[in-house]
Amino acid sequence: MMRILAWPNQSTNPYTPLLYTNMGPRVQIDEFSARKMLNSYAVWHVHWPESLLNIPNPVKAACKLAGFFAMMDNLRWRGGKIVWTMHNFKAHEALHPSLERRFWRQFIPRVDGAISLSETGLSMARTKFPALQKVPMAVIPHGHYRDEYPKSPGQAREMLGIPPTARVVLFFGAVRPYKNVDALVRAFREVSTPDALLYIVGRPNTTALTDAILTEASQDSRVRIAFEFVKTEDVAKYMEVADLVVLPYRAILNSGSALLALSFNRPVLVPDLGAMGDLRDDFGDAWVQTFSGDIHARTLEAGLDWAASSRSAECPMPEKYNWQSIRSETVRFYEQVASGNSTKGRTYLNA
Repeated sequence: MMRILAWPNQSTNPYTPLLYTNMGPRVQIDEFSARKMLNSYAVWHVHWPESLLNIPNPVKAACKLAGFFAMMDNLRWRGGKIVWTMHNFKAHEALHPSLERRFWRQFIPRVDGAISLSETGLSMARTKFPALQKVPMAVIPHGHYRDEYPKSPGQAREMLGIPPTARVVLFFGAVRPYKNVDALVRAFREVSTPDALLYIVGRPNTTALTDAILTEASQDSRVRIAFEFVKTEDVAKYMEVADLVVLPYRAILNSGSALLALSFNRPVLVPDLGAMGDLRDDFGDAWVQTFSGDIHARTLEAGLDWAASSRSAECPMPEKYNWQSIRSETVRFYEQVASGNSTKGRTYLNA
């Protein structure tokens, strides 16, 4: 049996718990702690290592990174391997540019295997980090969230005070600067679509961002704000009211929020960046639309017209987004990397 150390496992993002649940008898998954680094592991599976760069104090961030690299070196010295799932290629907050450059220079050579959530992400990784071409790489998608959340009890619009005739544009998720929510509100203020309503749901990570969005929203009574961390039992309520989910990110590689919306059978409008084109290709033009450049009122108006077009009641879910297939492919990749197989190339998830 292979022992796998997972960082993180339990988190507010359900992605990692869904990935590591029921991986089968061939592996034992342990959630990371510094104490557990005293044990032997075949693989340390790392997600979002760039999150350490979001620590505001640069000295504390540098110390955390030094400790992180020391633990990586210790595990590899004892024969373990580092597997990195490439959710992002940079820290979204960009707080410490010089420290971040050093981070990537030191992190990439320590990676023994890399998992991309999309073909586009794989191609981008090979260009940005040429050293990764020397290690095994896999394309294993982010799974869906269908059946992960309790169903809405119905009458969500009545509960939230939304008129039955409203055409609701929903932004849902953690509110951070790179997600461009203030620009979404500015664009929406120029929308002329009858009965249009914008609902922003999520918790901002800074007071400045909160104030900026509230200032924009105060100029249009059609904008609703729910700056809160949404409980699991309330997710379906907000998704039920949406006619269109809009994620206007300035920069994006992958989007769990887009997959969440699709899992709730909601059409999604996203920028043509990162792997969003892959998402459109997988789910089809009936469920995913992309736009280029800045978001404008005409982008939203066209999106609402598109969302009102005829489509099936349930979004078809491609097999490769099934969690059991994803788990099986992940275990297979662990075995490839742990065996010391240095074959260059890719492992594909069979669709």
